[in-house]
Amino acid sequence: MSDPVPTTCMRCAVGCGHLQIGVDAGYGIASVRGDVSHPANRGLACQRGIDETANPDGEWLTRPLVREDGDLHPTTWDVALDRAVTGLGAAAAGDPDGVAVLGSGQQTNEAAYALGKLARGGLGTRYYDANTTLCMASAVTAYDDAFGSDAPPCTYDDIDDADTHVVWGANPAVAHPVMFRWIEASARDDGSRLIVVDPVETKTAGVADAHVAPDPGTDLALARAVLARVLDRDGVDREFVDEATVGFDDLEAALPDSGAAAAEAGVDPETVDALAAAFADPTLVYWGMGVNQSVQGTDTAAALIDLCLATGNMGPGTGPFSLTGQANSMGTRICSSKGSWPGQRPFDDPAERRVIAEAWGVPSGRLPDETGPGPVGTIEAIADGPVEAVYAVATNPAAGMPDAGAVRERLDDAFLVVQDAFRTETVERADVVLPAATWGESEGTTTNMERRVSRVRPVTELPPDIRTDLDAITTIGERLCPGLFPATDPESVFEEFAALTAGTPADCSGISYDRLDDAGAVRWPAPDALSEGGYRYRTDLGGWAFETPSGKARFSSAVDGGLAEPTDEAYPLTLTTAREADGYNTGVRSRGGVNDSPPVARVHPETLAELGLLADAAAVEPAGDADEEADDDAADGAAPVDPVDTATLGSRRGEIRVRPRADGAVPTGLVWLPIHHPAVNEVTLPDTDPKSDEPNLKQCAVRLTTVSADDPDAVAVGSEVMSDD
Repeated sequence: MSDPVPTTCMRCAVGCGHLQIGVDAGYGIASVRGDVSHPANRGLACQRGIDETANPDGEWLTRPLVREDGDLHPTTWDVALDRAVTGLGAAAAGDPDGVAVLGSGQQTNEAAYALGKLARGGLGTRYYDANTTLCMASAVTAYDDAFGSDAPPCTYDDIDDADTHVVWGANPAVAHPVMFRWIEASARDDGSRLIVVDPVETKTAGVADAHVAPDPGTDLALARAVLARVLDRDGVDREFVDEATVGFDDLEAALPDSGAAAAEAGVDPETVDALAAAFADPTLVYWGMGVNQSVQGTDTAAALIDLCLATGNMGPGTGPFSLTGQANSMGTRICSSKGSWPGQRPFDDPAERRVIAEAWGVPSGRLPDETGPGPVGTIEAIADGPVEAVYAVATNPAAGMPDAGAVRERLDDAFLVVQDAFRTETVERADVVLPAATWGESEGTTTNMERRVSRVRPVTELPPDIRTDLDAITTIGERLCPGLFPATDPESVFEEFAALTAGTPADCSGISYDRLDDAGAVRWPAPDALSEGGYRYRTDLGGWAFETPSGKARFSSAVDGGLAEPTDEAYPLTLTTAREADGYNTGVRSRGGVNDSPPVARVHPETLAELGLLADAAAVEPAGDADEEADDDAADGAAPVDPVDTATLGSRRGEIRVRPRADGAVPTGLVWLPIHHPAVNEVTLPDTDPKSDEPNLKQCAVRLTTVSADDPDAVAVGSEVMSDD
């Protein structure tokens, strides 16, 4: 058996070090385990990260494919690349915005950097984004607004030192199991506590000291109620506010009455008072998609940051800590030229544009002067704007974006190049398919949610007809813009990126492959070979130096603006979506094929009874600690009496079949669906946050009815009706 090869898990953004062993013969991974020498996880590993690394369930792509006579057929790389370059080049010939490029938080830093260089410097398109905007853009924008720089100030080292852990709109017990072990262990200490804010009694809420359940979509109202109550209790750290912040007076003037805001959120004043009191102790606030995926996502994330600033919860053991889902969302943010130039150089600064253009050897006028409209606006530009071709890398917009039926229609109207390791809903619509390497086959680096950069290493040779993302991107880039990639191997590309970050807030110029080989992982900013980032914005003397013009953190002043899509008589229920323990993004690594059985819809038994979908509600006991681990038969913790086998869930955008499951952990009037299932986004809302462009994937109005006897196997999408077969 071969020697273990150290690498980094690419399942989520905790960034656990793994040791992987290749198979004795052929291609593949024989085993995976945690790496005790890795500074991020010190040997811990979750089972799903191990399973999805060693043996994913997705359908592998093994050959390039091109569309002929309406069908995808195997071909050679030469033919596929010729077709891709010709189509992309033709679309960009008259207008650089004729090509849209979509990246991913599953790429290495090197591939993300190269894709951004191709999109911005080679093509010059403004229609470039990544699926990270679907999950992290609101947190990114809130951090930048508050601190002048993206990314949390906290690190994993702070978890053990916190007394209060507030988990808001996130379920780390399911989404980040290794990190949750640290949170739970710290919360067990004397004088410590875990408070969960979530409409659903999640697995995390099930082990918390307190569970606060606001009405869906009212997180901003609740956060403002808590801050107003902090003021009522005289809990503001006036010394910190005066020394290190600006804008508090404007925020104070805009705050609503605590009781009125609590009522808007459906939370009683006593609960708000207890939550406000908890901030008197050293507090870490963690949040996730339940906050970000909203038309008020940026304002809500900013309100959580405001709570930390107002109570002086900044510094070691305290602060705002957004939980990142995809493995390299952080790397995409600092590498890819998506929302800022490498190193978080401001996108709209002409001087920074000249630096980037000179480094890339392209005219500065080729670089777009704005970041673009986000992924929703990018897809809409196929119908309403200049986009004629799409190059999608390691992402599945046909299933992962809201109002997915409309997304598929628009993708069908474009020349579509898809680069992926697995067969996806987007692959099925492609004109050219480029089969890419996956975990265990790729070399490069990744960056976890606490800013640690670490190595990704292959343990197996590439199978025939498979190329790495970096190889495919640079090959296409050189053909479209000769000379754009003078060096294409991972280490040289990393060195190019790192050099561009010198002197920036996200300085990685002191990080090299050799250093990572020795240290295991290094947190940025790391401006030299000996330094490493710790708690951000702290000066050597213990003061504060934020990346804002004043050097002070900025409060926000937004207040609740209501729901994106309120319920009404036609659509009386509220839909929310969340992660499953065994789901992976749109499920491409955790389900066997493109088509799948209907998703499990978790619904309170009283709601099912009211809808006539449960005959004997009195026989049903609440599920209690449901943990979002739905299998093919029932959600874990489901009640002993099942409702009808199949129902129809509809919104104003379409209808899908679901399998209702009675679950007392879900409040009445709410329907819970797994975000990973490819059918779910048929019904979700494409409205976006005006500041971050992140869509409102967490709350919309739906109805739940029995399946039509006329066509029990149909899935209605807009005006279309399609069979599952």
